[in-house]
Amino acid sequence: MLEKTPFDSGLAIPSSELPPIPAKRYFTIGEVADLCGVRSHVLRYWEQEFSQLSPQKRRGNRRYYQNHEVVLIRKIRALLYEEGFTISGARNRLEEARGELRLRDELQAVLQILSK
Repeated sequence: MLEKTPFDSGLAIPSSELPPIPAKRYFTIGEVADLCGVRSHVLRYWEQEFSQLSPQKRRGNRRYYQNHEVVLIRKIRALLYEEGFTISGARNRLEEARGELRLRDELQAVLQILSK
C-alpha cells in the first residue's frame, strides 16, 4: 500500500509550517516541491502562468531553481492557497509588487541626486 503524503490530505500546509530554505545555489523540482508544499506538476503549470518563474533547464530538460525562485513560488503559493487569489489575480498582485519596487528604486535615485 502506498504511503500518504501531506499533499494527499487535501489541506494546504500553512506557509508558517514550511521547512526553511537551505543555503544552496540550485534546487531540483522535487526539492522545490517539498520545500514549497506543492507537487511538481503544479510547479510546471505555474511556470506557464507566471512569467517571473523561469528555472534554468539543463541536460534532459531538467529544471534547476535558484533561491529567489523558491521564494517566489512560496509567495505564489500563499497568494493562491492562503489569500484566495485566482491565478490571474495572483499574477496581477505580483506585477503590482514589481511596479512598486521599480517606483521605490526610482524615487531613491531621485533622492540621491537631490541630496548631492
